[in-house]
Formats: sequence, structure tokens, C-alpha cells
Amino acid sequence: MRFWLILAALAAPLLVAARDMTDTAIRAVLEKQVADWNHGDIHSFVLSYAEKCTFVGKTVVEGRAAVEERYKRNYASAAAMGHLTFSELKIKRIEAKIAIVTGAFHLQRSTAGGGDASGIFSLIFERQAGIWRIVLDHTS
Repeated sequence: MRFWLILAALAAPLLVAARDMTDTAIRAVLEKQVADWNHGDIHSFVLSYAEKCTFVGKTVVEGRAAVEERYKRNYASAAAMGHLTFSELKIKRIEAKIAIVTGAFHLQRSTAGGGDASGIFSLIFERQAGIWRIVLDHTS
């Protein structure tokens, strides 16, 4: 019994470090998304999605190429894209290769671009070949 207590005590810092690394890696993906969006680069923005992903909004879209097409159709100009920010991010690691992220988005846009828009999202990230990718995006 004592051996397991010692092992658990030794493992606890490793678990905290692993969680912190996951948070840092996922935050980096989201920060890159914001930078790509604000540079008008939808293609790079969408590379954070897995090839086999699902986007749930007003409709359900399957696959990275279809998600990219959806973004390009709905945000066809720099004015429509506006300036993106994320806030209220919470990351919860479910297992070694799965994490859930919740947060809020805000698009600051001109009236001509459609006006400001904001909402909330939940993302499921999966670590694939060492890279955290979005496998499910539910945005409203």
C-alpha cells in the first residue's frame, strides 16, 4: 500500500505538467487561428481542423474541405471577416489525446461587413500524430 502512495505522490507533478503542456499546446493552436483569421487567411485558419472533422452551426458540415468552403462562403471579404478575438477559454483534458475547449468569440466588424457578431463555442480536440486538431466544433 505504501508503495502506491509513494508512486502516486511522484506521479502527481507529472500529471500537472502534462495538463499544463496540453493547455499550452491547445492555446497555441487557438492563438494561431486568431492570427490567421485576422490576416484574412481562412485556409491556414482551417488547418487546425482534422481532415475528418464536424462543424455544427446552423447546419452540420463534415470534413475539413467542406468546413473551409463554408467559412469562405460566409466570410467572403475582409469586411465580413472583421477582427476576431476569443475569450473565456476553458480547457479540460479528458484523456491523453482528447480535450474539450469552451469559450466565446467576438468579431468586430463594420456595418458594411455585417456588424459585430459574437457567440460561444465548444471544441473537441484530438491529438493526432503529435498535433492537436479540432475534430468537433459547435459554434453558436
